[in-house]
Parts: sequence; C-alpha cells; structure tokens
Amino acid sequence: MEQRRLGQGGFEVSALGYGAGAVGGLMVRGSAAEQERSLARAFAAGITYVDTAALYGDGESERNLGRALKALGARPLLGTKVRLPPESRGDIAGAIARSLEASLARLGHDSVDLLQLHDPIGTPAGLSLAQVMEEAVPALRRLQAEGKCRRLGITALGEAGALRAVLQSGAFDTAQIPCNLLNPSWLAPRRPGLPGQDFTGLGAVAVGAGIGLIGIRILAGGALSGEEERHPVAMPEVAPIASGPDYAADLAAARRLRPLVAEGVAGSLAELAIRYAAFLPGMGCALIGTASLEQLEAAIAAVERGPLPPEALARIDALLA
Repeated sequence: MEQRRLGQGGFEVSALGYGAGAVGGLMVRGSAAEQERSLARAFAAGITYVDTAALYGDGESERNLGRALKALGARPLLGTKVRLPPESRGDIAGAIARSLEASLARLGHDSVDLLQLHDPIGTPAGLSLAQVMEEAVPALRRLQAEGKCRRLGITALGEAGALRAVLQSGAFDTAQIPCNLLNPSWLAPRRPGLPGQDFTGLGAVAVGAGIGLIGIRILAGGALSGEEERHPVAMPEVAPIASGPDYAADLAAARRLRPLVAEGVAGSLAELAIRYAAFLPGMGCALIGTASLEQLEAAIAAVERGPLPPEALARIDALLA
C-alpha cells in the first residue's frame, strides 16, 4: 500500500488507516478473534497507522486494541485521543495527563506515536481558543517532552475561525478533518458543497501550515455505502458530522451516485467514496472504520484501485448538483 509523509512531523503513514472507533464498531463490540484477524490483515496489506480514543466504547477500543496488538506482536504507528469532560476544565493539564495515563494502561504501552485533542474548539460545549493554546498545548508538550507521545494532533471540529487559528499556530502536527463525497467543502471544494481540487477549506489551511491531514468520516458514518441496514457490530444510529442534517439525508444523497456504479466507475458506492477520500490532494491518511473483516478487505481493494479518473469527478459534480 502507498506510504505517504504525514505533514512535517516526520511520520510516514499508509494511504488507508485503521480506525478503531465505535461507528464501525469491530474494535469495540466485535469478538477477540475477529479483531485480531482484522488487524493482522490490515498489517499484511501495508496499513501502518491505527487510530483509537479513550472515548470509543468508554475505553473498550483501547483495551481490545492493546490485547490484540500484544497477541499479534505488532507495533504500528498508534494514535489515541483525549476529550475533557466539562467538570475537568478547571484543571486541563491534570485531566490531559490522567487521560493519557489511563489510555496507556489500557493499551499496554509506555507511549503513543500521536496524542490528539478530541474536544471541539471554539464552541460552547468545547474548549475555547484560549484554553487550547494557553492550557492544553503546554500540557501536551510536557507529555511529549516526557516521552509519553511523539507527535500532537487535533480533531478539527468546532468554530472555523478558532480552528484556523489553532492550525496556523504551529502547535500541532496533524489534524483529523471530516471529508467525504457529501462534505468535500472541508477540504477542497470547486464550488460550494461539491468535490474539487482548489484548496479553500480547513484542509488547505492545514496543508499550508505543514500539518498532516487525516481524513475521517470518509463513508459519512456508513451512509456512503448506500445501504440503510447496518451491520450488527456497527453503531445502530449515527449522527452526521459536517454533512447532511441527518443520516437519512446523507443516505439519499449517496444513492444519487449509483449511476457511477452502474457505469463501472467503481464496484460499489463504498469503493467510490473510499477512492475519492484517500486520493484527495493533500490527504495524508484516510481512516476507515469497519464492522467486519469483509468490510476491511473491500476498503483495501478500493485503495489498491487508485484514484478516481477526472471524468468520474466531473460526473460526481453533476449528480450531486
């Protein structure tokens, strides 16, 4: 699998990353045997980055991932995240340190490669810009200096102005940005709401600042499969992030792209979506969360087919217009 430089932080990562979150759900609700088979297949295919968080399954993802990695004797690039509950914000530095220590204990590791701030930024429910820059960043840097993490990142959700300021501050090495066929405007719109090549969104800001882009929600929480029925291991209901008003709207929009499958551009809507996101200009690593080994195999095969041709991107524009 293609390996890429992730920003200026010194990491080289696979074009497709292994997401261990709750939406796909395998690493939270799957069996131990299937979790291990899935990770082993990912590594055999050349996937080098695995992403988790303390929030996923209230620590279950980290526990299961730690056990599976130990069983496999594998040490991929590993990222986790810290999200601060409101009651902890009187001691942001302490809360970050405690969260990471708990994550490391669950993972069975002394350190992680990437520690990411998971809180929205600049919103009433999240952290203010001042809290991020004046309290969270110094705390994260102390943990980095102690050897508990190698690089620092954010999940780029929140108020656009605050996010731009954080991305341009030089404090972070990576940013996870929602980006899919239904929400390309966060990365590279050609015109509002449609896919394209000109960097004008947050992805452009990140790339301009030398920050590595990690694409999330590349299947819009599963809507871009075009299938309403969800796998038993997957999260039963998924609220959209930065796409449509609800899952039903995302699903309806995704189904408008079915002619591309009929025309042979891709073998499925999911393949179309994965190839779109993984090969956007500036994309470092596109995360895929799965509910089964079969879904992972399909994602690997999609990336191996390479980028979509320019004429397919033009058809996507027309179908979503």
